[in-house]
Amino acid sequence: VARLADAGVSRVIVACASGCEELFERQLAGLGPEILAVGEPEPLGRGGGLRFAAEHRDDTGPVFALNGDELLGIDLRDLLERHRARGPAATIVVSQVRSPFGVVEVAGDDAVTGFREAPLLPQWVSSGVYVLDDECLARLPERGDHEDKTFPDLAGEGKLAAYRNTSFWLTVNTPKQLREADEFLRAHPELAAAAV
Repeated sequence: VARLADAGVSRVIVACASGCEELFERQLAGLGPEILAVGEPEPLGRGGGLRFAAEHRDDTGPVFALNGDELLGIDLRDLLERHRARGPAATIVVSQVRSPFGVVEVAGDDAVTGFREAPLLPQWVSSGVYVLDDECLARLPERGDHEDKTFPDLAGEGKLAAYRNTSFWLTVNTPKQLREADEFLRAHPELAAAAV
């Protein structure tokens, strides 16, 4: 929320489970933007949750949409500027991931030619941070995941852009990843300074 505030965001809508609204509003208060937590009446999925939250906007136009368990080294202002300059229905932040294993390089004749320890993989993956315009918001599912149909459809129509993150990306899906994120933030206190 503090990073959104640094990017000029004045209102943050949090999609959450029904009954958790007050907890989110209380915990996120004081970070700058107005916080509005909207409880989903039933689990709607990621795309459905985005659509439900977007229905509580005051304005039209592009919005940031972020998973709550990601930490990326991106400039949100630059992301929005590039989105506006390019004009797609949506822009997704993509990152490269590091192999959790060492890689064995094997030639066509099965000779081992080398080793690389935990290299960056050449593919790019969605990092859970987006800029969504009105067209994309209108096409989000009422229930389900936007990456199952909405994003593939927009990509097929040439209306989906990527923003490459070449800095850090931490996602928190396991206790180990939470510990790693905590250690990273302790080692980089400037990233949490705005939130203090």
